[in-house]
Amino acid sequence: MNKLLVTLLFLSGLLLSADVSAAPGIQALTVTTNADGTQDYTMTLQVLFIMTALSLLPAFVIMMTSFTRIIVVLSILRQAIGLQQSPSNQILIGVTLFLSMFIMAPVFEEINERALQPYLNEEITSLEAYEQAKGPMRAFMLAQTRVTDLETFVKIGGYEGQFDDPADVPMNILIPAFVTSELKTAFQIGFMLFIPFLILDLVVASVLMAMGMMMLSPMIVSLPFKLMLFVLVDGWSLIFGTLAGSFGMGV
Repeated sequence: MNKLLVTLLFLSGLLLSADVSAAPGIQALTVTTNADGTQDYTMTLQVLFIMTALSLLPAFVIMMTSFTRIIVVLSILRQAIGLQQSPSNQILIGVTLFLSMFIMAPVFEEINERALQPYLNEEITSLEAYEQAKGPMRAFMLAQTRVTDLETFVKIGGYEGQFDDPADVPMNILIPAFVTSELKTAFQIGFMLFIPFLILDLVVASVLMAMGMMMLSPMIVSLPFKLMLFVLVDGWSLIFGTLAGSFGMGV
């Protein structure tokens, strides 16, 4: 877990500070002595880039990993069952975060071997480490991104005809295309999850109408049956296994 967190911090810092830190001789704090003996302290832009990288770390975690697909599917699942506050948002986000770390572990391990460790051992510069770290992330996002989504953002950005291979697409096009594909895939999985619970709601509503119990809400009656169905089929294991399998794990 610590290794994954360090890798995330390292990657986010490189994304914003690679160009700055690549320049030799840049210091975080500059002390200037005035003629009257006083001193002025000046913070360089390097500190600003590092602090900005840390503040944008949640955005990197959400938009460039499996986080988006998982949290959307789990939210749709909660709505399909009919539960409004259980599991709570905090639990869903926590489960999503740890499941994302599990799915992204091979990518983070490759980043650690190719970029983080050589950079910490001073074998490569920060700019070279950024290029090495970008490779595994690009490979992961390209594997999950639909060609049609890439073509859409290439067209929107005015880059038509400039890329012969999807691997040549820059990150400013790949990231929004990846997020779009993730949302589409999440809604497709959510739709398939919704169908059995919807059928159960329709059956319960039909039975209540046939019995003349118009004033009793079908949602109240069907909720325990949906919970029982979800538990009997070992729903959580199926959901997590499906989500992990959708990223190619276990194949």
